[in-house]
Amino acid sequence: MVNKPKKPSEYGAEQIQVLEGLEPVRKRPGMYIGSTGQDGLHHLVTEIVNNAMDEAIGGFADHIKVEFNKDGSVTVYDNGRGIPSDIKKGYGVSAMELAFTKLHAGGKFGGGGYKVSSGLHGVGASVVNALSEWMRVISKREDTAMIQEYEKGGHPVRPTEKLDLKKPTKLKGAEWNVDLDSWKYNSGSIVQFRPDKTIFETVNFDYKFFVNQVREYAYLTAGIKFDLLDHRINRKYSFYFEGGIKAYLTALNKNHDVLNDKVFYVQKDYEDVSVEVAMQYNDTFRETTICFANHLKNIEGGTHLTGFRSALTRCVNDYARKSGALKDKDDNLSGDDLREGLTAVISVALDSSTLQFEGQTKAKLGNTNVRIAVETVVKEALEQYLSENPKDASNIIGKNILSFKARMAAKAARDTVIRKTALEGGGVLPGKLADCSEKDVEKTELFLVEGDSAGGTAKQARSRNYQAILPVFGKILNTERARLDKIVDSDKFKTIIVAIGCGIGDQFDISKIRYGKLIIMADADTDGMHINSLYLTFFYRHMPELIKQGYVYVAFPPLYKAIWGKEKKYLFTDKEREDFLGTNEGKKAIIQRFKGLGEMNPNELWETTMNPETRRLKKITVEDAEVADEVFETLMGEEVGPRKRFITTHAKQANLDIM
Repeated sequence: MVNKPKKPSEYGAEQIQVLEGLEPVRKRPGMYIGSTGQDGLHHLVTEIVNNAMDEAIGGFADHIKVEFNKDGSVTVYDNGRGIPSDIKKGYGVSAMELAFTKLHAGGKFGGGGYKVSSGLHGVGASVVNALSEWMRVISKREDTAMIQEYEKGGHPVRPTEKLDLKKPTKLKGAEWNVDLDSWKYNSGSIVQFRPDKTIFETVNFDYKFFVNQVREYAYLTAGIKFDLLDHRINRKYSFYFEGGIKAYLTALNKNHDVLNDKVFYVQKDYEDVSVEVAMQYNDTFRETTICFANHLKNIEGGTHLTGFRSALTRCVNDYARKSGALKDKDDNLSGDDLREGLTAVISVALDSSTLQFEGQTKAKLGNTNVRIAVETVVKEALEQYLSENPKDASNIIGKNILSFKARMAAKAARDTVIRKTALEGGGVLPGKLADCSEKDVEKTELFLVEGDSAGGTAKQARSRNYQAILPVFGKILNTERARLDKIVDSDKFKTIIVAIGCGIGDQFDISKIRYGKLIIMADADTDGMHINSLYLTFFYRHMPELIKQGYVYVAFPPLYKAIWGKEKKYLFTDKEREDFLGTNEGKKAIIQRFKGLGEMNPNELWETTMNPETRRLKKITVEDAEVADEVFETLMGEEVGPRKRFITTHAKQANLDIM
């Protein structure tokens, strides 16, 4: 029997809502900025900085400054043309007010204000205004400064007016901390706002995020100065690069041995698209390709990336056959073979009125004409580069062919070893795995435990219903510089991969995962930290989707157990121990230091490290893939110098009790 839906008690014209002005933004902020978490918070700053970047790209500005103020507000300065503040015909208000209070109002719709810009929908500035507690905008044009201020929700406090520098107008509760004294340019824009804490989950900006973002912008716009100041912690960065994306490429490869000494670089216009590409190979086994369109980073790539890869594959295969590196009987090198060790920066610029992104956050470029432009420009330039630089070309081809052979070896290993160990699913699970009875992936957990002793304790401590234990004896291989064929030939890794269930390499399928949480559980000492690092290196390099989709965790067992009378307390760090010793209970307690997980009894391990109600568990995330990539290469790579410098630089920041 089919249940009929209930009829609404009333549904007529009165139930139809009309959201005026900026109300839709406050009602559904995620539609405009992606989320109300920290990513969405950061997006507010990015929108305003991008407006300043548009002035720089257009050749109207050469200095941009971003300030994070102690009152929680952000101020963005540029010395561009300033925002028009004259009255817009037909609207009765200034162009400035329209730009900051009306959706789809701006100078980026082909009206001649901007040829190349990041703006597409004209919602950036007005959305930031809508989601702020307050905002103020100052525009300097021809030595005249105009100001308008807005209350919560983006409502103008008063019409645009001339700024009296001696008696600046203030919003109720808003500090006047705009630095007009040092910003003495004759023209430009200053935008200050404080995000609305009733909308965002957090209003705490991550300064490191913007250090990386502004550094990228400086690379993309050679000759533009960027200042980044955080008054909350009294820190300042300045960036200025003359080399453009070639300098960016050199920075990305600074800790690697490069194979082609001469960087491949091309900058050329094709029809209505400006294409700029820099490329260099290094001796690692991974790809770092970064894409931009109108200075916006496209983390999901798009048509410019497709065009680049197509040209690269065709040119390298053609050259390899002409040079005899590939014989007629040999298969072509695949895209995977060519991406091993590749570092590339791809930047395109086109008329903002034709720009097509997938979504407001602009993560993926969609213009089909860009694919044709990039493919054509790169193919022509790369053919010339390979023919004029035979030594570099030989090194690149040699790297690609080694990758091809390794891929074939890995495939052979999967076809023999992996099939026998059920890596592709449907077979027998590893003998050491103590599996759980629950089959719902969202409820299950797999603990990766070093050693049989700790594994035995964990098996006794666990909740058999939903917690599985996999003991792995001895440290696993450092996979920072290991190819897939070496990994799948390791008994330890085969056991881990089989237990997880997703496969690896081109057979990886995250939908086949067997557990909702993969928990690395090692001793709470430096040896345990090393084990944690080895596991994270493996997951990050060879199964990155597990981290990206939030499956990987690290457990934190205690270092000490304090006992006094019938009472007890677990202490997880040396600082906790010191603080506890200063209390009345601490002065009469006996402190026991755990030598490892295997020394704990099952009850202790359960209540401190495995019980969801009491344990400390850290989800592993990758907030910035490039920074994470550099850290893993520095700490786990072969070069000693960079690792020593990293440790020396960050020694004071290290917490020796927590990874």
